[in-house]
Amino acid sequence: QVQLVESGGGLVQAGGSLRLSCAASGGTFNRYGIGWFRQAPGKEREFVSARSGLYTSYAASVRGRFTMSRDNAKNTVYLQMNSLKPEDTAVYYCAAGMVLNLAEARGYNYWGQGTQVTVSS
Repeated sequence: QVQLVESGGGLVQAGGSLRLSCAASGGTFNRYGIGWFRQAPGKEREFVSARSGLYTSYAASVRGRFTMSRDNAKNTVYLQMNSLKPEDTAVYYCAAGMVLNLAEARGYNYWGQGTQVTVSS
């Protein structure tokens, strides 16, 4: 059983940066694909970024602004978010699983509790 804990969210002005962290425990972290998803009020959860092995993918809306990395030794993944926009405001979740399609939330077995990111204009 893998437990995931996100941190690093907060309030930032448009154009600013935040770095989210997702710390994993209880499992062999580097076996899993890891994804970041977000959910804004009244909207469905959407894919942000994911990484499996050396392969990393990004949603078109964040490509070039967000960078995902992982440190297997620390069992932690990061999401560096630059040039933030008000439309990036959401609760951000990390997830882990033996997924075939990294962009599909339903394939992930384990989820964190989420961290709020609010971008003011």
